[in-house]
Amino acid sequence: MMGLEAFIARRCVQTAVYWTPDGEDGYGNTVFTSDSPREIACRWEDSTRLMTDAQGDEIVVRAEVFVTEDLEEKGVLYLGTLDDLDSAQEDDPKQVDGAYEIRRFDKMPELGSATKFLRKAYLTIWQR
Repeated sequence: MMGLEAFIARRCVQTAVYWTPDGEDGYGNTVFTSDSPREIACRWEDSTRLMTDAQGDEIVVRAEVFVTEDLEEKGVLYLGTLDDLDSAQEDDPKQVDGAYEIRRFDKMPELGSATKFLRKAYLTIWQR
């Protein structure tokens, strides 16, 4: 019998570009690791709904994205490929129209498993 993690992984047929956050500069802006960005498999669902982030603040979610790996809050996702971006956009996701910030990331174990997970990122409009 196939588990939920494998079921979701088979449906992650879209490609997104992911920028990993690497802390903040001295002004509260997120900076990104030197090896960012990279492509990941996903299932991207556009949506609009209110929910709360990990700090309890109300946010407007613009997309919900199933992924096959752990992602970090304050990271950035863009539905597309690296080939869609120029070098300035690769260096700075703020330059990418359609890039969204990960404001909440949920990871839930499958029933009866401690090693298989359902992972979902909740995206908000990037604060430029």
